[in-house]
Amino acid sequence: MGKIRLLPEALACQVAAGEVVERPASVVKELVENSLDAGSTNIEVRVQRGGIALIRVTDDGCGMNRDDALMCLERNATSKIRTKEDLAAITTLGFRGEAIPSIASVSKFRLATREPGALTGTEVIVTGGRLERVNDCGEPPGTQIEVRSLFFNLPARRKFLRTETTEYAHLEQVLKTQAIAHETVRFSLVRDERLAFQLPATTSLRERIGGLVGNDLASRLLEIEPLEQKGVKVRGFIGPPGMGRGDRRQQLTFLNGRPVEAAIVTRALREGYHTALMKGQYPVTFLFLETDPSAVDVNVHPAKREVRFHDGFAVQDAIVAAVSRTLRDRMTRPVSGVGLTGTTSPTRPASVQEELIEPSSVYSTPRLDPRPGALFTALERQRVELDSTQEGQVPGPTLSSPDPAIAELANPPTSPASPPAHPAETGTEEKPRASDYRIIGVLGKLYVLLEAKEGLVLMDQHAAHERVLFEELRRRMESEGAPSQRLLSPLMVDLPPRDFDLVSRHLETLERLGFGAEPFGGNTLKLDALPAFLKRDDPEAFLQEVIREIRVASDRMSSLRLGEDLIATTVCRAAVKANDTLKEPELRKLLEDLLECDMPYCCPHGRPTLIQIGYAELERKFGRRT
Repeated sequence: MGKIRLLPEALACQVAAGEVVERPASVVKELVENSLDAGSTNIEVRVQRGGIALIRVTDDGCGMNRDDALMCLERNATSKIRTKEDLAAITTLGFRGEAIPSIASVSKFRLATREPGALTGTEVIVTGGRLERVNDCGEPPGTQIEVRSLFFNLPARRKFLRTETTEYAHLEQVLKTQAIAHETVRFSLVRDERLAFQLPATTSLRERIGGLVGNDLASRLLEIEPLEQKGVKVRGFIGPPGMGRGDRRQQLTFLNGRPVEAAIVTRALREGYHTALMKGQYPVTFLFLETDPSAVDVNVHPAKREVRFHDGFAVQDAIVAAVSRTLRDRMTRPVSGVGLTGTTSPTRPASVQEELIEPSSVYSTPRLDPRPGALFTALERQRVELDSTQEGQVPGPTLSSPDPAIAELANPPTSPASPPAHPAETGTEEKPRASDYRIIGVLGKLYVLLEAKEGLVLMDQHAAHERVLFEELRRRMESEGAPSQRLLSPLMVDLPPRDFDLVSRHLETLERLGFGAEPFGGNTLKLDALPAFLKRDDPEAFLQEVIREIRVASDRMSSLRLGEDLIATTVCRAAVKANDTLKEPELRKLLEDLLECDMPYCCPHGRPTLIQIGYAELERKFGRRT
């Protein structure tokens, strides 16, 4: 007798269930997806003991007749695809026909279903994959599925389940994710006979998000104006700068209504935010992508969570364009302080005086060149006289010179840099101007207190100056490239063949970053020049970092993005520090330059430059309102 034999049907189903049914959350995901595919408008989920004891999903979808109710328990039985052409353009959430038989093989399973208009429904009872009985029933139109004692016949699998609280948390997250993807469907979750949440159907995605994560957070999200590019449509909501998380639990992406994960989406979000998010933080995103079903492969994993795009760069470019445009155009106000979270504040009381407070005489460090677009002379560490409109201000002593490379980039000797042009605003609010703020004073020689019509605004002078210098440096490098410093003796770098080929195709990119590089036989690269502002003991390590960035970057990404970390570190050293005291005209010029930036509300490291505390929040703090 041969060694190879067919597995029994029940055992084969249990093996397949290992891929489809990992935990109670997997059961909820598969059953809710079937309910959505059935056209349901009302879905109720009831669970006990974190879903281990009971999961019951009830919907008002199209239901099934007796034949279909029995057929759905067979492996690879589905109503959603017929031919291989259908597999290449999947429009439903489910399609494999594996979920129902897999779930029924590892639980005590009950299916009750009735089609609208049918006199009676059908009840099917299955225990551990074995059909027990089939009855008529009087259930309302739709389908109800009960899954009891999950993994009761697979003790080895059951022991790997976590605590009931942990399993419930995963289950709840799955249902919330589906609820966000389908805001026109009513969802409810009952845990151990207690209502966990109930979400009415709505046509407002922001309202649905608010019902799940809180109206405070939802009101602060920035809406992405729908963008369509190369067959990819992007819409949704993203968090403003400063609203980062330590994990990806609130970084949700949906493709044609399906929750998905894809490394290219993560890279695109990082590129879209680039300097608007702190390192190690993940943005809060509710991103909806729509594309031709034939342009994406969802048949990658049994859980259908991972997808592959036929043109990944088109998807990446569309996401980058949508996110960067939203951050640039929709961020028309400073980041809200703790507790404000989008509350509409009253206008400034009439009793507030409008006159400027005279600057204190202790503000005696770096002056600003009052010409439009010019930078702080802290870069070149020398004083300049203020304009004749600022009479009575006496220039302070000259400070020491900084790195000449920074000074050369930031303050070219020919003419002052012109202020950056801004695209037309797409938001409903006009972008703030420096004249909208009144300087009150400085707290701790770092935080500039400003009065606006919404309330109090705090500006971090170091972070603000970093942003101003960063954008100025970056504009200079975009137009002229980074200055180089010749090496006394060339540096020979041996690269792996794959990296050498990559570098050979991007020599122009390296040149714009300030590298002088050329092939030197074999897989050796000769470096005879380095970026002038590179202050590292190991330039080869920096080159390796640039190569890694080139490897994952889109061909359409700006080459200057590859050196942004270095630029951010450089301007951090050159910016005014926490204890540098500035006079009122200097603070005013800093505010003007900051608000002229493309991304004024965060520094290059992603920290906020401006934080707003509205009158409503202040009144709550002082007990004037509840």
